[in-house]
Amino acid sequence: MEQTHTSHNGAAATPGAQRRVLVVEDDPTIVDAIAARLRAEGFLVQTAGDGPSAVDTAEAWQPDLLILDIMLPGFDGLEVCRRVQAARPVPVLMLTARDDETDMLVGLGVGADDYMTKPFSMRELAARVHVLLRRVERAALAASTPRSGILRLGELEIDHAQRRVRVRSEDVHLTPTEFDLLVCLANTPRAVLSREQLLAEVWDWADASGTRTVDSHIKALRRKIGAERIRTVHGVGYALETPTP
Repeated sequence: MEQTHTSHNGAAATPGAQRRVLVVEDDPTIVDAIAARLRAEGFLVQTAGDGPSAVDTAEAWQPDLLILDIMLPGFDGLEVCRRVQAARPVPVLMLTARDDETDMLVGLGVGADDYMTKPFSMRELAARVHVLLRRVERAALAASTPRSGILRLGELEIDHAQRRVRVRSEDVHLTPTEFDLLVCLANTPRAVLSREQLLAEVWDWADASGTRTVDSHIKALRRKIGAERIRTVHGVGYALETPTP
């Protein structure tokens, strides 16, 4: 396992500054390339090459973000994600060798916030890491700056202060990305938002190559709050359906 010798001061004024990223990948070429790029971006990096060591390192080192391959020795990245998230919420960027939507949905279902399919550019990976960490910072700020009231759209309730969602008074567990995506749609109910708009608003990512990420997160969100609540406008984007007054 590889570790930088830069000390961790616990504070980060800018994304990347002294933030800890654990890269879990069993291909030495890929892991070295990711680690080198992230260190160049100012991150502290540790690596793990199998499931058990990934869970142990996450527990001991308390990373700010995980980059996690699905296919790993020992046990796979999905199990790593489950165990790490059960102990402590942490943003996860999942890597998959197959452009398989089932893998993506399963990964999102166990708590991953985003995914990338191999091969990918290091520039895009670094950008996604920055975006995920900014979202965590925004969520912390939102939690410390409560907004008045709870948004109610029929049987759907969104509590901004506690970042909680309920459907028919039952709590629904959403990942940070799913929550932000739902809020973005709920800010203009019934209005159609394009995939590019959602990508820019939720992910801070303006490259149209990421629109499939939006589609996969929408599918994961539908499974949790009800498919009928999100309308697809083919060729355009999505809208949050609300009861007719």
